[in-house]
Amino acid sequence: MSGAVNAVIKSPHLRQDFAASLVVFLVALPLCVGVAVASGVPAELGLVTGIVGGIVVGLMPGSSLQVSGPAAGLTVLIFEAVSQFGPAMLGAIVLAAGLLQVLMGALKLGRWFRAISVSVVEGMLAGIGLVIIASQLYAAAGLPAPASGIDKIAGLPDALVRAAGSTEALTSLGMGAATIAVLVLWKRMPKRVRILPGALAAVLLATLASSAFGLQVATVEVQGLLGAIRPPGADAFGGLAQPAVLGTVLAFALIASAESLFSAAAVDRLHDGPRTDYDKELMAQGAGNTVCGLLGALPMTAVIVRSSANVQAGARTKASRVLHGVWLLLFAALLPSVLGLIPLPALAGILLHVGWKLVPFRQVVLLWTAYRGEALILVVTAVAIVGVNLFEGVLIGLALSVAKTAWQASHVKLEVVDKGAGPVRAFLSGNATFLRLPKILDTLEALPQDRPVELDLSGLHHVDHACRTALENWAERHSGVETEPVKVMTP
Repeated sequence: MSGAVNAVIKSPHLRQDFAASLVVFLVALPLCVGVAVASGVPAELGLVTGIVGGIVVGLMPGSSLQVSGPAAGLTVLIFEAVSQFGPAMLGAIVLAAGLLQVLMGALKLGRWFRAISVSVVEGMLAGIGLVIIASQLYAAAGLPAPASGIDKIAGLPDALVRAAGSTEALTSLGMGAATIAVLVLWKRMPKRVRILPGALAAVLLATLASSAFGLQVATVEVQGLLGAIRPPGADAFGGLAQPAVLGTVLAFALIASAESLFSAAAVDRLHDGPRTDYDKELMAQGAGNTVCGLLGALPMTAVIVRSSANVQAGARTKASRVLHGVWLLLFAALLPSVLGLIPLPALAGILLHVGWKLVPFRQVVLLWTAYRGEALILVVTAVAIVGVNLFEGVLIGLALSVAKTAWQASHVKLEVVDKGAGPVRAFLSGNATFLRLPKILDTLEALPQDRPVELDLSGLHHVDHACRTALENWAERHSGVETEPVKVMTP
């Protein structure tokens, strides 16, 4: 680790990395706070995760330019875990998930995450986005949100009716809507103005408006950095033996790993520098989550928003992400009271905007046009996440993806040529598996019973045991009649 620190200090590109780190810090600050508040934990814990993601993960080998921290994609899972097991269990869960990530990296499993179907990943992001949108609509209005995703969506009409009758709720909604408007319109501002990231500008404007006009809106509760850090106790580690907790640990590890490695692949396409070592990156993410678990903080992933901002700001080495962690640490240590001025509706507006961008509307349309099976997997995964929970929704999507692949891999073509005289010829090509066995046997059984048959299997790439046995039995039965010989032609 000391060698990595020296490499950062002696970086020949320190000027570019220093400037990029300030940009990433300004992008990360409101997102760290917003994700923590939406997850149901103190805002300072989001900063702690950002600090660890910058300094600890930033110093480790893996991907040189991507930036780690608390991610909106894990908000739903964190909120469910805190609601079900309590905030005291969060640290132990994150710690166990981090150790599992380190183990997976040591076993060279990082590259296998790239084999996950893109439709499942986009469905996962879409489901997360829908749940974030539903929950943050309540937060924007200052109303309590139901626990499940289905209840959140079903309760929206009633929530809007209640908000319409409350001046405070309408004020809060107005601030959330204004925040979204700033985020959308910020890209059209002059380039010199856009030096300040849109999310930070929206939060600053909302904070200034709230103070200047005395708006009655909820603000972030401040506990102080040391007050928010709660290392897990012995009882929390004992709770890891529960099957439900172990399922949550597995969900944290798999989803955080997948999101980080997909982000690494995307970041690699943005620059010409060293490529990501996926196994080392997985171990770095695991080490970061292990430290976060020991501090009782949020889990982390690599975040594409911060990573792309880092690359676009001109970062050349890992020094930029390490320095962004240092700036977060200085802010949390020196200016903690500033958090108490941030209006919650502004953070809700930021997360609503993030949630909307997670739903891949355009990809669904394109997939439905060209690959309807993939589009169906995407939609079912998203609906399952909203209707059940994140982990089981992803498992449903993976199961559908495997089933679809198995069905496609078993594609077989059976062509019958009957010229009216001479033998009937049946050509089998493709992959003959038990999934297509009923179709094969139905076609063969329908062949003429009083004429010779030539069954040509030379076009088959694969024949599983069930199909081979069934074809042999059919040939024996058909050849049992003297006038009905079967000639089987194999490769």
